[in-house]
Amino acid sequence: MTPKLPLGALLALTTAAFVTVLTEALPAGVLPAMSAGLGVSEAATGQLVTVYAIGTALTAIPLSAATSGWRRKRLLLAGVTGFAVANTVTALSTNYPLTLGARFVAGVAAGVVWALLAGYARRLAPEPVQGKAIAVVMTGIPLALSLGIPAGTFLGGAFGWQVTFSLMSLIALGLLGWIALAVPDFPGQDKGGRLPVRATLAVPGVTAVLFVTLTFVLAHNVLYTYIATFLESVSMGGAVEEILLVFGLASMVSIWIVGHFIDRRLRFLSVASTLLVALGATILALLGESPVMVYLAATLWGLGWGGVPTLLQTAAARAGDKGGAADIAQAMLVTLWNAAMAGGGIAGGVLLDGFGPGSFPWSVLVLLVPTLAVVLLARRNGFTTATPDDSGSPREPGRQRREARTRA
Repeated sequence: MTPKLPLGALLALTTAAFVTVLTEALPAGVLPAMSAGLGVSEAATGQLVTVYAIGTALTAIPLSAATSGWRRKRLLLAGVTGFAVANTVTALSTNYPLTLGARFVAGVAAGVVWALLAGYARRLAPEPVQGKAIAVVMTGIPLALSLGIPAGTFLGGAFGWQVTFSLMSLIALGLLGWIALAVPDFPGQDKGGRLPVRATLAVPGVTAVLFVTLTFVLAHNVLYTYIATFLESVSMGGAVEEILLVFGLASMVSIWIVGHFIDRRLRFLSVASTLLVALGATILALLGESPVMVYLAATLWGLGWGGVPTLLQTAAARAGDKGGAADIAQAMLVTLWNAAMAGGGIAGGVLLDGFGPGSFPWSVLVLLVPTLAVVLLARRNGFTTATPDDSGSPREPGRQRREARTRA
């Protein structure tokens, strides 16, 4: 019988993921109005997203190391409080430097929360369904992108961007109460159990997961950041919203599939996700002039990408657990994720200037070749379907079945 998930607590963490992503991306949805309200150019307003990512990338690892001994609930509440304060200041501010500072604080809060979520979800759930628990939490990402951003954009247009950020503050305040009431507490690590950051990289499997995080997220963001530009180049500029909706719906399906099978098929799902995104990019590269094929490519892309955050967070948590470094490994993943997001925008701009929008899907394929190679090579550590036995050594599912028959 499959153990039940503590959905009340997990959905609180899902909401934390939702708030994190929505806080990061919301300025893009209300960019013109926010630019006018702050009295700066739209290009300058766009840096409110950049400074958020910088805050996360710069502080996730040192903060995770510095707070590794804190009780987990206390740290989670501190991170969500950071969102409440930062979004309140953003809603009230008409001063650009002050708003930049608030956005940096929000990025710091995101680094704290992201480094916690996967490990917290695993500790909440029974061992056979820990991957499924992470999948539930990671649902907050596509929900924010496919529902939260459009809703925030609509509300910003109808009532003003300050109202949207005020609502974000109210959601964060409500989430604080939810966490306080419904989420169990767990201790941090004692000093003797903590690994230094450098030693974490030596834990088998951690480096492989981090490499795949960097290359996979970079590949995705090169194309995702400039998808409107690419679609314009193939005479589909008016279909951006529809393409992103198809991508978002396919991503939701992907998360459901990954959540159902991840505890037994992490390696297979990681390979399949890489190949699906690669197939979608190939179709865009070779058949992008056909609207039907573009919609097919968006579907495959979403099916491949949607579960990737869950897969990478689970792989990093499993690898880090072996050396008592799960939280530091998660912080490293968060840092590289944000660096790859920023790098995707920069690399895409270079490709656009040098080779045109048709180069985007080809760049995805180039980056996914080493991604797939590392996933395949890291079969014993990192991307493995093995389940630890009582001695801590991995056992492949086939071997487990043979041993079960022998015991019977």
